[in-house]
Formats: sequence, C-alpha cells, structure tokens
Amino acid sequence: MLPESIREELRAIVGEKNCLDKQEALVAYSYDATPMQQALPDVVVMPKSTDEVQQVMRVAARHHISVVTRGAGSNLCGGTIPVGGGIVLVLSRMNQIVEIDEQNLTITVQPGVRTVDIHQAVEALGLFYPPDPGSMVISTIGGNIALNSGGLRGLKYGTTKDYVLGLEAVLPNGEVIRTGGKLMKDVAGYDLTKLLVGSEGTLAIITEAILKLIPKPQTQRVMLAMFADMAQAARSVSDIIANRIIPGTLEFLDQGTIRVVEDFKQIGLPTNVAAILLIGQDGEPQTVERDMEQIAAICQKNDAVQIKVATTVEEADEVMTARRSALAALSRMRPTTILEDATVPRAAIAPMVAAIQEITERYGLQICTFGHAGDGNLHPTCMTDARNTEEIERVEHAFEEIFAAAIDLGGTITGEHGVGIVKAPYLEWKVGASGIEIMKGIKHAFDPHNLLNPDKMFAKHSRNRVVVQRA
Repeated sequence: MLPESIREELRAIVGEKNCLDKQEALVAYSYDATPMQQALPDVVVMPKSTDEVQQVMRVAARHHISVVTRGAGSNLCGGTIPVGGGIVLVLSRMNQIVEIDEQNLTITVQPGVRTVDIHQAVEALGLFYPPDPGSMVISTIGGNIALNSGGLRGLKYGTTKDYVLGLEAVLPNGEVIRTGGKLMKDVAGYDLTKLLVGSEGTLAIITEAILKLIPKPQTQRVMLAMFADMAQAARSVSDIIANRIIPGTLEFLDQGTIRVVEDFKQIGLPTNVAAILLIGQDGEPQTVERDMEQIAAICQKNDAVQIKVATTVEEADEVMTARRSALAALSRMRPTTILEDATVPRAAIAPMVAAIQEITERYGLQICTFGHAGDGNLHPTCMTDARNTEEIERVEHAFEEIFAAAIDLGGTITGEHGVGIVKAPYLEWKVGASGIEIMKGIKHAFDPHNLLNPDKMFAKHSRNRVVVQRA
C-alpha cells in the first residue's frame, strides 16, 4: 500500500478527482481485454499534460514505485495489468488532436486520441491514416504505438510503425525526450522513434506523436470469395500476390467463424463453405476495377464456389463491419474467449491452419480461426470457460503447440497483440537467449530501476520449447 503522503503528492499534481484509490476504481483498472489476468493497482492517476506525466514520474522515481501506462484497456496480452500494484497511469484525458499539417502531410496527436477519431479527422480533408486495428473504435493511438498495432490494411499499407515520424516521451526519471519530427529522412544517431514503437510501455511514456498521412484513395471495392477447401483459399492468396496485386484488404474466416459471424450479423454469409476470403482494393478507379477482375479470375481458377462483389458503399461497409465483429461474435459462445495472433509467412497459411485444426481436435477444444491472410497474421480463438481448470490446462497446452507450429513454419508468437504477460514465457522461443539479453540491456539503459511496466515481456521462467511430431 502506498503511504498517504505519496497519494497526497499525486493528488497535488493531477487533482483529487483524477487520483483514484477507492476499491471500485482500483477494480475497474485491474484488468484489460485479456482473459484470466487481473491485479489491483494501489492508485489510478489520470494526467492531462506532459508536464503532469513528468511530475508523476518524478514521484514514482523518488519512491521507487512501479508505473503501468494505460489507454482504453483493449490490450490482449495482459500488457496493462498492474502485476505488482503501484500506479496505473491512464492517458485518456490527453485526447487532443494538436495539429493537422496539410503541407507536410502529418497529424500531431496526444496519446489518448482514439484511432477512429484520427481517421475521421483526416479523411474529412481528403487525407488517409491507414492503420486500422480491429479495436479502432475504442483503442487509442498511444496504445497502438506501444504495441505497433496492425489491422486489416496491413498488407498494402504496413503497420503503425510505418506511420510514426516523431515522438515526445517521458523517461522513467521524469525527463522528456523528443525523437524524429516532420521528416521523411533522419539518420541522426540511433532510431529512437522506431525503438519506442512496440516497446509496450516498458521504456518510456509516449505523450505526443507525429504521424504520417497519405492522400485518401479515390475509390474502394470489396468482394467475398467462398471456397469448399481451405487449401484453395490459401492458394488464391499466394496467387494474388504472385500476380503482383497487393490488395488493400485480404482477410479470411474459417467455417466455424463464418457460422458464428452470420448468426450474429445476419448479412447472408453462406455457412456451408470451408473458408471465405474478404478482399478489398482501393486506389484509382481504373486500377481498382482491373485488380478486382484479376482477383476474381484467380479465385475462380482455384475453384471458388461463389464470388460476390459489394455493389454499394453500404454493402461494402456491412461486410467489413461483419469481419471486424468476428471477436464479438465468437465471444457470445462461451464465458471465456481467448484470442491469439500467431503469424506465419503467407505461403504457410494452409499448413498453419491445418496444424491449428489438428491441435484443436486432439485437445477436444472449440477453436475458430480468422485473420489477415495477406500478411499471414492468424487469430486462432478459443471459446472456453475459465472456471473449468481441466479444460483451461488443455487450452494452455494447445496454444503452446500453436506457437511452436508457427515458429516451425518460419513465423512468430505474436504479429500485433504484443508480448505482455501472456507471451512472455515463449519470447525466448522466438528471439533466443542472446536476443533476450540484448532486450534486457535496452530496458536497463532506459529504465535502470525497472519502474515502467515491470513483470512484462521478460518472464521469470521461460517455458521449455514444445516439440510436436506431425505426419
């Protein structure tokens, strides 16, 4: 428990109503979107400015108090759980769009701005910020940067890291650093901007970001391609890319996900097919039409049983909304939903999905898979019940094997959700012992007293590497 004197210091910085220590408030900030992970903070602090963040960090540094930074709480790897108590620093009040610079094609924002608000603000000016994580209507840009969030448009446009030009960040000792700027080129020293992107709040607290914008695409088309076999869908993905077509969106849903999403949204998805590819393209009208015709021909060559092209903007939006609702739809099935994000090279999608299906059947679980087929980022999602300890043990073993299968296929344990608590025991599987030591050295250079988001990323004990023999 923090002494009352420290609480008074914090109240003096942010005001009494923005310094919460009642039990109900602590419970509200003891968990995020990660199932089965919870820990109470000692106090919740809500700063309004960079200066207030600095002052809070000086108090934390002086008294050696851990600080976990939090936005909207949509994290899926336990990254905002205050495992050791301490301060949860909520940045949702820092929610201003500071500037939209149409000459330099940049937007400067505070960390608490919602991703969807950035989209709406710049698109009203004919500009475009492509990163679109599935949680974009609630997630905030600070969290997107901390986790290097991806999204449905990642294949064509890249992820958050590709649009962060500069950052203002508060270090654990309360000092401020500014990295990058409104620059397309900057090789002055180490690239601290890229280092902070994806660092999961373990190195510094991001208080402002300069993001790159591009012109808004003139038009957009969306189609659905249905397949009787997952291998046909996966082959279509590879063939589309091999034909030098890079769609704006290239998503897939397996049969289990299709059935649940259709029951939830009722937009007319066929429930008797093995897989659906959701394919979108944007750009100049003539290019979009040509690409969509070629994509349809490729899918037909790979024995698509049906191809449906959205004929109106409303119909296209309905299809995209249905895809974004996959997690919500699956969450209705059972009390606990565990969403993962193993990622493999595009060419390995079919064997990865086959491995997930084999593991699912062997452990007697209910796992549906959907995801970003274009960049190999799969979301195997298990519907279970946290109260059933025997089943949860099977779930844990199954996901261990799924992570191992992804690595065996040249992939990784996480493509966009991050490491946090949940993936920490498996990080060494991907980066090796030497990689872990280098990362720990970077952490120590920024945060020698381990104040920022401790107990994340680096597990006290790594899990033994799973080896699965398959036919």
